[in-house]
Amino acid sequence: MLGNRAATALSNRPDNRAISFVHTHTGEKLTAPYFQVGQYRPDCLSEVNHLLRDFRTGDVFPIDPSMIDILFYLREATQCEAPFQVISGYRSPATNALLRQHSEGVAQHSLHLEGRAIDVRLGGHATKELAMAARSLSRGGVGFYPASDFVHVDTGRVRFW
Repeated sequence: MLGNRAATALSNRPDNRAISFVHTHTGEKLTAPYFQVGQYRPDCLSEVNHLLRDFRTGDVFPIDPSMIDILFYLREATQCEAPFQVISGYRSPATNALLRQHSEGVAQHSLHLEGRAIDVRLGGHATKELAMAARSLSRGGVGFYPASDFVHVDTGRVRFW
């Protein structure tokens, strides 16, 4: 059933898209109508870039708009209006190296370094359900981390772990 909703969401491709976030580390909130009348809005994407910055260093990096689209369609697939709870967006090389020292699950060439990955939760949905919904989209990589209670989504090749 969820796969059918995901396929429908992808086929509809709305001309107007908005996304909402709350950052779990900074407490910042953002609702951004990032795509309107068939075009990305640079002003809103700039706000998204700022919210998804490396909160440890303050470094801001352009987030791949197709990453935001994946999240938009993931919300559509789950039929959930809650904001995404952001655990990690962009990571600077220094932050990625630091995290690699403390965890085997951090890739040396992580797509977080390129603004092409995000780790999230979605209020009202178990992370396992969120991971299944993300996998049903067949867009990029999806990692499920039950012990840390988040889902990794990226714009790389389709793969699951």
